[in-house]
Amino acid sequence: MADRARRVLAWFVVLALVAYFGLCALLYLQQHRLIYYPQFTQTDRARTTFSLARPDAVLRGGVATPGRADAVLYFGGNAERVEANREPFAHWLPSHSVYLLAYRGYGASDGEPSEAVLFADALALYDDVARRHPGGRIAVVGRSLGSGVATYVASQRDVAALVLVTPFDSLAAVAQSHYPVFPVRWLLTDRYDSAARLPGYRGPLLVLRAGRDAVVPPPHTDRLLTTYGGQAQIVDFPRASHDDLSADAAYWPAIRNFLQRDAD
Repeated sequence: MADRARRVLAWFVVLALVAYFGLCALLYLQQHRLIYYPQFTQTDRARTTFSLARPDAVLRGGVATPGRADAVLYFGGNAERVEANREPFAHWLPSHSVYLLAYRGYGASDGEPSEAVLFADALALYDDVARRHPGGRIAVVGRSLGSGVATYVASQRDVAALVLVTPFDSLAAVAQSHYPVFPVRWLLTDRYDSAARLPGYRGPLLVLRAGRDAVVPPPHTDRLLTTYGGQAQIVDFPRASHDDLSADAAYWPAIRNFLQRDAD
């Protein structure tokens, strides 16, 4: 009887291990579907006003208040229609031309997103905007996933000012906190390791932090800030969550005041 019980227990253990490693394999194979949500952002090409041709894709978006001397690059979240920020930027930051380019697969852009192509596209956008604004200053704003893209650009190019909205230390660290029973740190290929890249940026930094953020819990933002070599300006929104932060009345004034002050 004892032998039978041991055999049954052994089978349960084997089945549990098979199920566990099967779920690990599923997380690995489906990770892009868990990171990127372009299906919520689709828009008609006819509604875009700006495009960037890449060797294997055309990226599309818009520009708020074109023709200004200084520029801002905006990188949005993983389910964000960046074009929706066009009117707010035009209203709150009329002194800058703001480029809102959809990631690959997002909006009306071609292709499929990944960390490698988003990083390469972001540098290509910076270089294109620098040619369009000779002598102008280029600031970068990134929200959520876009904070990882923005931090990468700031570590690789001459960025006049950097604004990070609900940023994280690394996507791998955030994902591990959401899936603690799985070895997510080892499974993720798109890691967005901002904590490793932020030390490469030495310019002015504004961080907007949501106190009730359940997607990027504030400790991940705090760990990122410990890697910054300068004195960051931090604006806390204690009652805001990850998705409703921009609805706070202080959100757009904080970005405007920081970028206009830095441009003066």
